[in-house]
Amino acid sequence: MLLAIDAYYKETKAQVVGVLFNWEDENPKNILVETVERVEEYIPGEFYKRELPCLLKIVEKVNLSDLEAIIVDGHVYVENEKYGLGGRLYEHLNCQVPVIGIAKSSFYANKDMTIEIYRGKSKTPLYISSIGTDLNDVAEKIINMKGEYRMPTILKTLDNLTKESKCEV
Repeated sequence: MLLAIDAYYKETKAQVVGVLFNWEDENPKNILVETVERVEEYIPGEFYKRELPCLLKIVEKVNLSDLEAIIVDGHVYVENEKYGLGGRLYEHLNCQVPVIGIAKSSFYANKDMTIEIYRGKSKTPLYISSIGTDLNDVAEKIINMKGEYRMPTILKTLDNLTKESKCEV
């Protein structure tokens, strides 16, 4: 089972959504939602300090031994060897569960740690990174996920669920 997590922020609150699924699924097997009342202020270059505690609210709801990997919206590395959000999550979980980063934009200092993939007819890549699992294997699995467009259907569903939750924050 995979867990993909995303968050939406409004002032000092966050709505965090997670979906549980398998690589071949088009729809989530389960949806987890958590509201975080007090989030840290955004600090440029230290986004993980704001996002990580929010993601952990969803991670706490699942049995880590049931997970093949956790997918985050962002990068595992912000520089070639310096952890970004995904790497910080992996470290926080004592390296128990691989973490995959799927980002819609590149980051200039982590090019050696990412793979650009193209899905569907999109001319715009996704930037894939991982820790605790083989990056090439992960990239191939993401290419083959259900959906005709740049973003796999199940991750687009997660994005929509997160946006829909805005009214609850």
